[in-house]
Order: sequence, then structure tokens, then C-alpha cells
Amino acid sequence: MMRVFSQAVAVFAFLVLAAGLVGPASAQSREEVRFSPGNDNAAVEGTITGDEYKDYVLGARAGQTMSVSLITEGSAYFNILPPGSDGVAIYNGSIDGENASVALPSDGDYTIRVYLMGNARDSNQTVPFMVSMTIM
Repeated sequence: MMRVFSQAVAVFAFLVLAAGLVGPASAQSREEVRFSPGNDNAAVEGTITGDEYKDYVLGARAGQTMSVSLITEGSAYFNILPPGSDGVAIYNGSIDGENASVALPSDGDYTIRVYLMGNARDSNQTVPFMVSMTIM
């Protein structure tokens, strides 16, 4: 009985110590994008660091076309996520490139997610970017 208790205490101590070694999750941001009256486009600038990501959300209707371009000086990419997505993209910039033109399949809020990959992500680099977006 004493041996089982000692093992339980050792496991508990290990878990407490291990939990202290895990850092906090990266800060994520979400910004709603609204076009100025009479415009069908907008642009945002920012920086992204390490494993964080930044979401830019804009409403659109089925049948409209969303065009997105990313200008960056590093390994930043973007995905376009459809309404209600759990991270599955309808456009993956790391595969398809920094310029997208996508016919939208449904009404709702679409997310443009900017993120880093590779060494920039792994070494916690900060990378500037500009995203321009148009819905027509």
C-alpha cells in the first residue's frame, strides 16, 4: 500500500513540474474587416511572430469572388477559411501562393488567417506583412 502511495506522489510531482515547463499559448488575434463606403477592398498591415496567427474576418455571399494578396519579407502565408471552419481552408497560401482568387461557396463570415512556417516560426521570428482583400 505504501509503495502505491509513493508511486502516486511521484507521478503527481512529475505532472506538476511538467506543467510548469509548458509555456503559455501564443496570443492570437481576430479583427473584423469592413470596407469603406463605396469600396470593395481593404488592406491591413501588421507583424506576426513565431507560432501566432492573425485572423481577418469579412462577410460575403455565395457566388462572390474573394481576391487576397499577401506581401511579406519572410515566410508568412495565409489561408482562407469558410464560415464555420475548424481550421480547414478553401485556399492554402503555403501551397497555392501569395495571390488568391476564390469563388465563395456560401454566405457568411470568411477568415483570412496569416501565419508563419518553417524556420521563421520555429525560431520565433517577427515578420512584417500586408494583406489586401477584395470581394466582388
